[in-house]
Amino acid sequence: MVLEVKRPTMSNNRRGFYVRMKLLHRHAGLQQQEKKKNLCFKYYKWLLWFSLLLYFLSSCFFTHKPIPLSKTHLSESKTVVSRALFESSNSTFIQHSRNINRGLLKDLKVYVYELPSKYNTDWLANERCSNHLFASEVALHKALSNSLDARTFDPYEADFFFVPVYVSCNFSTVNGFPAIGHARSLLSSAVQLISSNYPFWNRSQGSDHVFVASHDYGACFHAMEERAMEDGIPEFLKRSIILQTFGVKFNHPCQDVENVVIPPYISPESVRTTLEKFPLTGRRDIWAFFRGKMEVHPKNISGRYYSKKVRTVIWRKYSGDQRFYLQRHRFAGYQSEIVRSVFCLCPLGWAPWSPRLVESVALGCVPVIIADGIRLPFPTAVRWSEISLTVAEKDVANLGTLLDQVAATNLSAIQKNLWDPDVRRALLFNDPVQEGDATWQVLYALAQKLDRSYRTVRLSNQ
Repeated sequence: MVLEVKRPTMSNNRRGFYVRMKLLHRHAGLQQQEKKKNLCFKYYKWLLWFSLLLYFLSSCFFTHKPIPLSKTHLSESKTVVSRALFESSNSTFIQHSRNINRGLLKDLKVYVYELPSKYNTDWLANERCSNHLFASEVALHKALSNSLDARTFDPYEADFFFVPVYVSCNFSTVNGFPAIGHARSLLSSAVQLISSNYPFWNRSQGSDHVFVASHDYGACFHAMEERAMEDGIPEFLKRSIILQTFGVKFNHPCQDVENVVIPPYISPESVRTTLEKFPLTGRRDIWAFFRGKMEVHPKNISGRYYSKKVRTVIWRKYSGDQRFYLQRHRFAGYQSEIVRSVFCLCPLGWAPWSPRLVESVALGCVPVIIADGIRLPFPTAVRWSEISLTVAEKDVANLGTLLDQVAATNLSAIQKNLWDPDVRRALLFNDPVQEGDATWQVLYALAQKLDRSYRTVRLSNQ
């Protein structure tokens, strides 16, 4: 910096000149310090950029793959680094997926028909209606009705239409089981009502209408497979979307309709109560557990073999094995047995699916699925191969050996995946809806079917 200064006389202004020189000298020192700071900042900035570049390059060139369950018996010292990397990248992926899913559901709207009470709420006079294994029809109706995000009261802005008809609450006075002989007529009456009073069914032929079929063979509405297959799906439902517990990986007349496989109903309150008393990571002193119907002579009066003899083989082969805790009688507190068990057997009954599947997952017991060709609910949310075992029906006699092999190799890895709270949440119906729970998963599945929505297709063609 240049300053114009008139040269003073030596006698009068020497002190002033001296002071000016000091100021100039001090200012030059500040400039030099500033240059040093800028130089340090420049080096720091380049170092920071180099570090970031190195990080991104390493992310590109190194892939993080999950550890196969078959290799989880390797020593901890060899796997700890790669496992940490996988968990970090996996959690990032899950969060990214959640953000995408949240975006898909942001604008999804469902209109819930307000039908006369004879179609639904009158059945709630029996308390079992809202708590038994087929009660997903009730739970979904309640959750959607109370949803602040998904429900719309304006049918003209709806993507889908939910038809709340309860068909599994007519309990037999003979054996106490749900009797669904009235299901077809009740559903037909409901469709006749909405098609006569609203324009939405007729404009799409019901393709954007959603029903629940939570009984053994879903939309065929019969408990016996041969009769269910013979009757087939009612003609008036064949264009709609059916939410059903029944699902198989092969062609079957009872899933020959647009459908979403949903879990059977288990009370979230009962699960929470059990886990308050028995934590997931608590002592599990039962090695293999099953409580339920096991016939010694499986050919019943109808001439059919219950469970295709699978449960009978389990009883005959392992009832004397101390490692297997097998019980044939009902017990109200059986969830306390599940939460104490390592493996929970989930064999087929009349149908391939079972409520034990959900209870086992919810209470942290590794489900052992014995039902050939079963199609499981919400596979994008629940990675079944990582939290369960699948045993072919023909191999059930070797069950003990198979469980021993798993216990000696990858049991800890399976349990770690199983005890993830997101897995449990995905299979339980909550009211109100929770992000990621069973109702939320149903909405996500519907979001994949917007090509069936009359409103969405019409808007996209404009």
